[in-house]
Amino acid sequence: MEKRDFAWNDRNLDKIAKHGVTREEAEHVVRFFPSRRHKKGTRIVLGRGNSNRKVQVVFTINPDGEIYVIHAMPVR
Repeated sequence: MEKRDFAWNDRNLDKIAKHGVTREEAEHVVRFFPSRRHKKGTRIVLGRGNSNRKVQVVFTINPDGEIYVIHAMPVR
């Protein structure tokens, strides 16, 4: 994916932290693995995070081009 900024706030950071995923890990997966269309205008990507574990990330791209992570969790 082309270089884009990420839109982080307390809500999405807290949500991914509950699943043990870091901001850096989610960004790595989105940047370096191909995504596909998901539900209601979202995209989903599965890849190995910078910790080398498989992580699934669901995100949207805001009108200003920023990536907003909705959900991220390790995949077993």
